Amino acid sequence: MAARIGVVTFPGSLDDRDAQRAIRVAGAEPVALWHGSHDLEGVDAVILPGGFSYGDYLRAGAIAALAPIMTEVKDAAAKGMPVLGICNGFQMLVEAHLLPGGLIRNAHQQFIRRDQKLVVENADTAWTNAFRKGDEIVIPLKNADGGYTADAETLKRINGEGQVAFRYAGVNPNGSLDDIAGLTNEAGNVVGLMPHPEHAVEAGFGPNTTDAMRSGVDGLRFFESALRALQLA
Repeated sequence: MAARIGVVTFPGSLDDRDAQRAIRVAGAEPVALWHGSHDLEGVDAVILPGGFSYGDYLRAGAIAALAPIMTEVKDAAAKGMPVLGICNGFQMLVEAHLLPGGLIRNAHQQFIRRDQKLVVENADTAWTNAFRKGDEIVIPLKNADGGYTADAETLKRINGEGQVAFRYAGVNPNGSLDDIAGLTNEAGNVVGLMPHPEHAVEAGFGPNTTDAMRSGVDGLRFFESALRALQLA
């Protein structure tokens, strides 16, 4: 039986359908979940997708982090369920204190959209185990509030404990401290990142890379990693 991965739709979600498609391409069954529900419908993993939940009012992801379903997501994450937050979903994860630090307005105060090179810093999580530490990948990026920030003590801790999952390579597009593009929790089951792996799962429809064999599909390995983690659980 195929793994079932839920994708939560919030008011203002834009990339929930794209995440569902990426799950299907990876060989799992996508399950649509609703922000106002307390039911995860028995899924094996959860994705919080990108978009502009509640118009980014108050702070990006802050209102969505208080949605009814987030109570269930936090409980499931505490029990080891793989949870991935993409862009706005990453913002929700930090606002819900499932990941440390915060995300603020881009340093140049502009929305940015580009194909972004990343370096994999932690390949031992539920969403990165199909990579190797040091891999360079190319994933689409699109955000206005993507600047990662944290106090000095938090920054020292997450660097020292291997919680940085990805760093921006070549260009820091939004002023993130230490070029941080994505994080994991200590257990490795919760991962958040600003770039969008769901937009790079099929050859010919994602960013070009120097490796023709994997051009446009670097994002697919996020979802394949989750399936591998679920099989090993």
